[in-house]
Amino acid sequence: MGDAIGAVLPLAVGIAISPIPIIAAILLLVSPKARTAGGGFAVGWIVGILTVVVLFLVFAAVIPSPTVGGTRPVQGTIHVVVGIVLIGLSVRQFRSAARTRNGDSELPAWMRAIDSLGFWDAVGLGILLAAVNPKNLLLGAAAGIALGSSGVRVSEAAVAIAVYVLVAASTILVPIIGVLVAGDRAHQPLDALRAWLEREHTVIMGFVLLILGVVVLSKGIAYF
Repeated sequence: MGDAIGAVLPLAVGIAISPIPIIAAILLLVSPKARTAGGGFAVGWIVGILTVVVLFLVFAAVIPSPTVGGTRPVQGTIHVVVGIVLIGLSVRQFRSAARTRNGDSELPAWMRAIDSLGFWDAVGLGILLAAVNPKNLLLGAAAGIALGSSGVRVSEAAVAIAVYVLVAASTILVPIIGVLVAGDRAHQPLDALRAWLEREHTVIMGFVLLILGVVVLSKGIAYF
């Protein structure tokens, strides 16, 4: 089980370090519907992360077993492709950062209306950002395939998935818990964090994608 958790932990950290969802969570937490919208976003985020990893774990169950010599060509190919795509996305992020170097980084237009979202709208937003976002989808796919092809028992896979989801959701859950505990006192540090992430999110994502791309690519090569 330790190997299974070790395989998915870096991928969970990659999802956790996602500036745009963190910014979205902070904006919801300083909105008039902070508690309901923030809670809804957390629910959607967890559901999205869990859905992707479970779907690809099931998919991995039908992937051919290791060939003679212990190689896993199908799993290896999938990881290599995912790694290359992640590295490509990192290059795109760095190019975007270079274009906005002398100005403010451009944020998605939907963030302008985020403070009006209710519970169910926030749930939907959380699911979209967790499951439809290309980076998170690729990382969830890699995690599910890694678990599904690891040969661990169902109970061990369940524990690994729980750890994966908890780590991946930690950066969304911590601000929500902070607001529940500290109330309005949490707004100032959250605003400071939001402002920093808005300035640097493209560079942060570039480095995260690059590191994860290399990790996943290396894992894929090791399957051969």
